[in-house]
Amino acid sequence: MSFQFLHTMIRVFDLEKSLDFYTRHLGMTLLRKQDYPDGRFTLAFVGYGEEKDHTVIELTHNWDQAEPYAIGSGFGHLALGVADIYATCDGLRADGVKIIREPGPMKHGKTVIAFIEDPDGYKVELIERASQHD
Repeated sequence: MSFQFLHTMIRVFDLEKSLDFYTRHLGMTLLRKQDYPDGRFTLAFVGYGEEKDHTVIELTHNWDQAEPYAIGSGFGHLALGVADIYATCDGLRADGVKIIREPGPMKHGKTVIAFIEDPDGYKVELIERASQHD
């Protein structure tokens, strides 16, 4: 058997705020977006490359959701590699993105990480990777 990781789905309260966060702040591309009027929801897929070759994020917006979602205790975070974590965090902070863990070595390790939050409170880990290119 062979498997391919396709996407991670998260439910979002304000689709436009979420699309702005993932595309403008994190540099992803909106790959496709479709409304499902009978089901009263919209699916938007964002990522760094086409779905046939890359894992992407599925943003699910339920039209009738009256309040923001509670973050489930089983979900951890999304992780993105960056070349210069300090400069990345400085730029994100300047754009108003919430930095919830400043860049620095992870506890009990040497890998340099930081955490930010998307508009719905989902955590995104940034991992400094010397081979990462902008």
